[in-house]
Amino acid sequence: MVEPKKNASGKAAASAESPAAASWTPTATAKAKATQFRWIAAILWAIAIALEAVSIFWLLRQREFVGEDGTLVRNQDTGLLEQQNATAVFPQWAFVTLIIALVVIAALAITGSVLWKKANRLDPARQSETVKFFVQNQLGAIIAIIAFLPLIILIFTNKDMDGKQKGIAGAIGIVLALAATALGIDYNPASVEKYDADQSTVIHLLGQDEVVWVDGGSVYHVCENVSDIQTGSDKRTGTTAEAVEAGKQRLTLKFASELQKCGLNVPENASDIEAALKEIQGGATDVTLPAPEWANPSDAPIVIENAPAA
Repeated sequence: MVEPKKNASGKAAASAESPAAASWTPTATAKAKATQFRWIAAILWAIAIALEAVSIFWLLRQREFVGEDGTLVRNQDTGLLEQQNATAVFPQWAFVTLIIALVVIAALAITGSVLWKKANRLDPARQSETVKFFVQNQLGAIIAIIAFLPLIILIFTNKDMDGKQKGIAGAIGIVLALAATALGIDYNPASVEKYDADQSTVIHLLGQDEVVWVDGGSVYHVCENVSDIQTGSDKRTGTTAEAVEAGKQRLTLKFASELQKCGLNVPENASDIEAALKEIQGGATDVTLPAPEWANPSDAPIVIENAPAA
C-alpha cells in the first residue's frame, strides 16, 4: 500500500500524486471479468433474438389443412382452384414447440441480464453520461422487450391459431416477458460517482484507500475488529476497487461505530457524512459529500485542501 504524503505537521497532504486525487477506477482483473461477462451476455441475447426470428418467420407460419376431401372450386378473385371445406389450422407440434421457444428465450434473456448486471458492478458507467448510463444499465430490460414484444403481437394476430392456442401461448409469453423485463432492470445501478464517494470517504477517514472485507456479505469495512466480519472467514484487505472486484457493492454505512470500536478517531459530523453517503449510494446526484470535522485538527488522518473554484 502506498503511504500518503505528509505535510510539515506530519499529517498526510493531498497532491496530484496522492490517492485522494485520483478518480475511482476498476482493477485490471475486474475490467477483464466485466468484458467477459458482457461478451457472454451478448451471445446469449443474440441467440434469444435469433430464436425469436425463427419462431416468427418459420414456426408461426406452420399450418395443416383439415377437411381436404371436399370438392374443388374456383376462387373468382384469384382464379385458383381451392379445396372446398378445407380449413387451415395451427398444428399441435408447432404449438408445443412455440411454448418451448418462449421458455428458452426467457431463460437466455434473464441469464444474459444477470451477467450484464454483474459486469456493470465491476466496471460501471458514469451517471453524468446520462444516455450511456441509462442504456448500459437497463440494456437487459430493453433486450427482453425486443425478444418478446414482436413475437407476442404476432401470436395474437395469427390467423391459423384458434382462441385457446392464442390464449395459452399469449399468456405464457406475456408472463415470461414481464419476468425477463423486471429481472433485466437494474433498480439501483452502480456508478463511478458512487464508488468515488465511497473511496473519498475511506481516504478522509483513514488517510489511505484501504478497506477490509470477508467473502460473505455485500459491503466492505474501515477496520477488521468489528462484529460484521468476525465470521470465521478469511479477512481480505485492499483498496475499494479491489473490494468491488471481490463482489462488494459499497462501503458500510456503520463506519462511525466501526471507527470507535477500532480505537480510531470519529469525525464530529459522522452522521452528516453517513446521511449524504446513503443518498449517493441510493443514486442521488445533487448531494455534496461533507468533509470530516474533527474535534482536534491533529485527529485528521489526512489533510486535503479544497480545489480552487471553477
